[in-house]
Amino acid sequence: MKQLTGNELRKLFLDFFASKDHLIQSSYSLIPENDPSLLLIGAGMAPFKPFFTGKVKPPHPRIVTSQKCVRTGDIENVGRTARHHTFFEMLGNFSFGDYFKKEAIAWAWEFLTEYLELPKDKLWITIHTGDDEAFAIWHDDIKIPADRIIRMEENFWEIGPGPCGPCSEIHIDLGEERGCGKPDCAVGCNCDRYLEIWNLVFTQFDRDEAGNYTPLAKKNIDTGAGLERIASVLQSKRSNFETDLLFPIIEYAAKVAGVTYGKAARTDVSLKVIADHGRSMTVMIGDGVLPSNEGRGYVLRRILRRAVRHGRLMGIEKPFLTDIVDVVANIFAQAYPDITGKKSYIKKVIQLEEERFHTTLAQGMELLNKHVQELAPTGQSMLDGATAFKLYDTFGFPWELTEEILSENNMTLDKAGFDQAMAEQRERARSARQESEEKIEIPDLSGLVTEGLCHNPDATNAKIVLILKEGKIVEEAFDGDEVAVILDSTPFHAEGGGQVGDTGFVATSLGKMAINNTRKLPDGTTYQIGQIAEGLLKTGDTVKLEVDVARRRHIARNHTATHLLHAALKEVLGSHVNQAGSSVDSNRLRFDFTHFAPVTAEQLAEVETIVNDVILNNTSVGIIETTQDLAKEMGAMALFGEKYGERVRVVLVDGFSRELCGGTHVGATAEIGLFKIVSEAGIGAGMRRIEAVTGYGAHEYLKAQNELVKEAAAALKSRPEEIVARIDGLNGRVRELEKEISALHTKLAKNEVQDLLTGVKEVNGVQVVIGQVAAPDMENLRATGDMLRDRLQSGVVVLGAINGEKVNFIAMATPDCVKKGIHAGNIIKATANAAGGGGGGRPDMAQAGGKQPEKLSEALQIAEQIIKSQLQ
Repeated sequence: MKQLTGNELRKLFLDFFASKDHLIQSSYSLIPENDPSLLLIGAGMAPFKPFFTGKVKPPHPRIVTSQKCVRTGDIENVGRTARHHTFFEMLGNFSFGDYFKKEAIAWAWEFLTEYLELPKDKLWITIHTGDDEAFAIWHDDIKIPADRIIRMEENFWEIGPGPCGPCSEIHIDLGEERGCGKPDCAVGCNCDRYLEIWNLVFTQFDRDEAGNYTPLAKKNIDTGAGLERIASVLQSKRSNFETDLLFPIIEYAAKVAGVTYGKAARTDVSLKVIADHGRSMTVMIGDGVLPSNEGRGYVLRRILRRAVRHGRLMGIEKPFLTDIVDVVANIFAQAYPDITGKKSYIKKVIQLEEERFHTTLAQGMELLNKHVQELAPTGQSMLDGATAFKLYDTFGFPWELTEEILSENNMTLDKAGFDQAMAEQRERARSARQESEEKIEIPDLSGLVTEGLCHNPDATNAKIVLILKEGKIVEEAFDGDEVAVILDSTPFHAEGGGQVGDTGFVATSLGKMAINNTRKLPDGTTYQIGQIAEGLLKTGDTVKLEVDVARRRHIARNHTATHLLHAALKEVLGSHVNQAGSSVDSNRLRFDFTHFAPVTAEQLAEVETIVNDVILNNTSVGIIETTQDLAKEMGAMALFGEKYGERVRVVLVDGFSRELCGGTHVGATAEIGLFKIVSEAGIGAGMRRIEAVTGYGAHEYLKAQNELVKEAAAALKSRPEEIVARIDGLNGRVRELEKEISALHTKLAKNEVQDLLTGVKEVNGVQVVIGQVAAPDMENLRATGDMLRDRLQSGVVVLGAINGEKVNFIAMATPDCVKKGIHAGNIIKATANAAGGGGGGRPDMAQAGGKQPEKLSEALQIAEQIIKSQLQ
């Protein structure tokens, strides 16, 4: 058995299948491309779904990859088992209607036994119960003894309707010492003895909605082999976490925590979680995922927070995750060198999120302690599962930490209720994914010959080769039909890289279609989407083509300006700035970029000046096609998360900007006319957004701004140049009036305080003042309460004030009264509830609001009752 590093194993696998005429494809981004049914890529085959259905032609009938994957369905098991991960790499070789079982089985066996030198007598095979073809290949061709080929009913891969088929797994026997010790321990047992290291899926059927299985005309191969699993075998490690793909992160975390791996099961779990999640978050951020409260951003946030929590379980109280990026970048230096280039950015995102979570964690701890305090007087000793799940879901509290804190207070957790709440959330997520999947419809283009199709910017006529209506191929379309058409030659530019697609018309003497957008299929085939405006169009018709050239020019101005903006931001803010998304249409441009602080007005002005200088210099804009390697040598920037083919298109603004881009652009910068930034704002952790206009859009924007200035001047009864001075004068007068109003409120409050003091009540030896006052806001209400409390020196104050359609409450207590049992937070909670609101606070001071001011009097009566009960 060979001893290989993870990097050596990955390269050996790719090179082996390249020698079998497979095209090596670099890993796709974790962010799925054109597949809203997926949050993240979770399997090696996921990027190739259109190729497996046969609807779209692949770039090569044989492909091999080492694909980055993230799955979180079993996140609670990460760290507790030897194999569960959130991030992992899936080695896979794929055939799209080319070779089938015989070759796939033979090559898998050849790689494992001859290249990795795994002992043949330790390898076991599983096949589907009815797959006699696979049995014959394994038994007759590969010479596997019949008693080591296990038939299993579950060896069949399918996900609803569509391509599916039996699968065959390869397991390795790691020895009795790795087993469970049960007499019936065998392949399929849940223990660690028989480890699955390879899965060959034979997609040979097409399942319909009724559950019927029809043989596919072109059968496919989809294989998956976990890089970490095979590495653990070759490196003789008991778990994936001890391989060189993960263990350096464990060593880092152990050093920070001051613990030793292998000494205690509990700390080992936490170290594994941190290693796995640290690797996941680094790769996810490197691929363009940012923390958020939904979608893939929520997955990242959850992973990062779970790592922080496990750090705290080991006593790590300070932020510690950023330095993990260095360890991960070193592990992946060969496979994913882009991570090294993005280290500073990834670290900054993690730093901001980790600091934010430490604040959130403190809030969650305060809420849990509050629940504990509320449970104690009632005699209850169990926290309900719904509350524990809220702590988990909102504040990132693991149930183990909640349970530990409860235990310290002689309480328990309703774990069954927690599990039920968790199950309900998973069901909602599953239903949401299912609904999303049902909206996806890829037309069957297996019969389309794409070799003769081309993009020709000068084309004025073309032939319709395909018409699609509601996802199905039709021969003709009539007035009012919404369709997509594929032309044998098209001047329409497809959307991509943030740029919208071209619009226009295609027409014959019998019909006309309005083109609303232009898109591309995964294989690069361009299609136009729109509506038949009149008459009919038929497959085979020769049509006249009319692109909306004026609209395209507006788009080109905005797109070239986006490149200039990118370069100018790097010049002004620093080289860490990278494009993280854009939207370019005919009206304006939107540019998202990485930066960790608001851009100042001075910086925005400088950026704007730099871009307009380049425009006024009328710098030439050139476009060349070259290889990726040559483009990198030229210093061309690639977009965050974009995947490019071997041949790329580089847009050069002479001496200023070089970017990989497939969009439309001006011939020289003066065509842009004018560039004007209209807004700048933060859109997430480490993410900013600029919106800008150019050309006619900039002219219309400035015209509108000028009209606003004129209207403002008229309203202020001044000339435009006098507006600022006029506003300064009005602001000064407003400040004077506010001082006068404040003085009047203070005087009124003193009078109200004097009136309230005449009605002081005594409850069990404690002075109590309860009443309604005329305070316009919470600040004034607190000021009145402070005056009352100071005048009492010892006592309790509860005040309410109506403010429009709302009511505000405050409760205050002097320290000696708190010692006697008074809790202002509990008083105010009950008081506000009576007026349709809520709130709380400390024992000595609390405030709240309500939505039913008509119940103010009733609420204040309840306050008095609560005070009496607290002083009994």
